[in-house]
Amino acid sequence: MFNASGELVATASAPLPIQYPADGWVEQNPLEIWSSQLQALSNLHAALNEEQRRLVVSCGITNQRETTVLWRRSNGVPCGPALVWQDSRTAEICRQWKQEGLEQAWRQRTGLLLDPYFSASKIRWMLDHYEDAAAAASADDLCFGTVESWLLWQLTGGQRHGSDLSNASRTLLMDLEQRQWIHSYCEQTGLPINALPELLPCRGEFGVLSQGLPFAGLPIQALLGDQQAATLGQLCLNPGEAKCTYGTGAFLVINTGNEIRRSDAGLLSTLGWTDARGTPTYCLEGSLFNAGTVIQWLRDGLQIIETADEVNQLAQETSSSGGVMLVPAFTGWGTPHWDPQARGMIIGLTRDSDRSQIARAALEGIALSVATLVELAETALGNSLGELAVDGGAAASDPLLQAQADCTGLTVRRAANLESTARGVALLAGQQAGVVNDLEELARKRGEGARLFQPQLDTSHRTAWRSRWNDAVTRSLGWND
Repeated sequence: MFNASGELVATASAPLPIQYPADGWVEQNPLEIWSSQLQALSNLHAALNEEQRRLVVSCGITNQRETTVLWRRSNGVPCGPALVWQDSRTAEICRQWKQEGLEQAWRQRTGLLLDPYFSASKIRWMLDHYEDAAAAASADDLCFGTVESWLLWQLTGGQRHGSDLSNASRTLLMDLEQRQWIHSYCEQTGLPINALPELLPCRGEFGVLSQGLPFAGLPIQALLGDQQAATLGQLCLNPGEAKCTYGTGAFLVINTGNEIRRSDAGLLSTLGWTDARGTPTYCLEGSLFNAGTVIQWLRDGLQIIETADEVNQLAQETSSSGGVMLVPAFTGWGTPHWDPQARGMIIGLTRDSDRSQIARAALEGIALSVATLVELAETALGNSLGELAVDGGAAASDPLLQAQADCTGLTVRRAANLESTARGVALLAGQQAGVVNDLEELARKRGEGARLFQPQLDTSHRTAWRSRWNDAVTRSLGWND
């Protein structure tokens, strides 16, 4: 919950299970997605007093994008597990489509690449392997949606089946310029046209929370994919302003205004958000699939830390990684290689390597991955980004952000509040409700309470470090082929 100045008032959360049934497979139970959000909503409601509850005027939904859900229209029951955005089991489907010569046209119309990351191939796989999904499609009883669509359906008691333009632009099924579903691409996936959600602007009137839910009757007035929401939450309102979110993955997003900027180097063109008139702001994006997951792996897999926060203390026990590099390609590689067969790697180990160097190499691996995205973006835009706004859970790490400044040469600005994703969709909902009036005024104050990290590495050392890193990444590509 935020106030009209974009300041965090209260927060609640609930755990969300995730399954890895096979190498490269990442699933979630759609009912658990819903139950976790319902629990968080209930926890927030319980934490507020009556006066605070009366002050709440609007709500919005922001979500991890591309995760694909199929369910029955008649009863709202999912047809099988949701395929999470990280899931790469559909690599063969994408390869076949590329062999058919489809990628160039698909890329031109959607701004995306043919990759398992996006929803289209996930839909194809689910229809081929979930018997109930195929049966529902045949019976004209199928609904498709990404997570905001699934949550909108649940929150409104099945009254609204819709998807906002920011999320729809990540499915490989929406024309980026026309902002309409592409029926021929839906046919390529096997998805019936009537299974598509209604295309919605990012702010508007999308229904109310249904009876029996906490905050029942509250209007839903904003829908926004998580990376676009974080960009808005960081108040990157002008073309050329950029943010990086370190969540499960790491995502660099640059505002390109009303112009669709395209890249031949693996960056994605995507829709950012729409204003009150439905006018779009577009963005250029670089996507990495693993960031926070690297720290989770140090904790749960390698077990060299007990809590995520300990990685910082451990990394600061050594002045350098001792030549060790950790390439975080656990579930394949996104920008710029788009290689679902890449796998993670630790290289440069010696007999003297210890856990503190591995921890430092893990944080540096995240930063160096993002540095590649920054370089590609600056090439595409023809100028330096100058400053990089950062947020997300891993952005609390000082050694990570210092490494980010050192390997990019940019000033890195960490906001006082790292909940930029939730803040962005809250501001959008507040605009629709008429309680947030001037985002530009908020943007002028965004430096208040922020911490800046300045580069401390000279150009020659930065160049050598980056060259070594590129060599390591190249060795990780195609490993699972």
